[in-house]
Amino acid sequence: MISEKKINPESMESTEKQNLEDTQRAVLNILDDFNTEKVRLEQTQRALLNILDDLNQSKEELMKAHDVLELRVKERTAELARSNAELEQFAYIASHDLQEPLRMVSSYVQLLTKRYKGKLDQDADDFIGFASEGALRMQRLINDLLAYSRVGTRGKSFEEVDLESVLAQALENLHLAIREKKAVITHDPLPKAYGDSGQLTQVFQNLIDNAIKFSSDKAPEVQISAKLEGNECVCSVKDNGIGIAPEFLNKLFLLFQRLHTRKEYPGTGLGLAICKRIVERHGGRIWVESQPGEGSSFYFRIPASQRSYYG
Repeated sequence: MISEKKINPESMESTEKQNLEDTQRAVLNILDDFNTEKVRLEQTQRALLNILDDLNQSKEELMKAHDVLELRVKERTAELARSNAELEQFAYIASHDLQEPLRMVSSYVQLLTKRYKGKLDQDADDFIGFASEGALRMQRLINDLLAYSRVGTRGKSFEEVDLESVLAQALENLHLAIREKKAVITHDPLPKAYGDSGQLTQVFQNLIDNAIKFSSDKAPEVQISAKLEGNECVCSVKDNGIGIAPEFLNKLFLLFQRLHTRKEYPGTGLGLAICKRIVERHGGRIWVESQPGEGSSFYFRIPASQRSYYG
């Protein structure tokens, strides 16, 4: 016979009361945690708002600084443009005004040479020779200065240019130097480009002339090529000449830069500066790769078409 267990009402009431208290404490703990998290959230929110305020302030300051910098850049650009225009005008006027007195000096030196060369002593002949050589050198310098100053002001409008025709004209202009040095000039088929045909002829002429001039003991060999790379035409003039030391590569395209004496190699030191100015007018760039005794390779980029020039 199974005996029935008697339930004590007081014990049940005590247990339920304990459970209720435990639940109440748990709820209070949850509320405390919630309040703590709420405080942390409010603190985080305030911190974020402060950060946003700082960001907005920094953004405003950055925009003001950007506006000031942009204004200064525009002012500086305008100032440089005015300065360049004034320098171009000065170079042109100075060179032009020097032509007449130089022609007079050259004329009288030529008269002295015709009338008195060989009739006076050797010193007199030498002095007349020095004067004649100096006048000729000055004439070349003035002509190059005029060419340099006219690049930005006397250039023709851009148009589609056949580089084959441009190179042919440059070689025709150099036919005496090519024949005298027995230079071998070769070229790959050349594409069409966009630019000033007269100025591009000057670039090829100056580069090829330098390749012939700065040759070693063997006959000059010059290879001209051009290829299309995207929207640009990359032209190159390579030679087997004396080459250039690395420390001089960045100085080549500056005004009046000469790496050799006039007795070694004649020239005014303006040819490559003119090339650089012309290429930059076309929105391109020019550079050289070379090692002493291994020849030089000159490269320049110009627009391949009207669309690529105006971008």
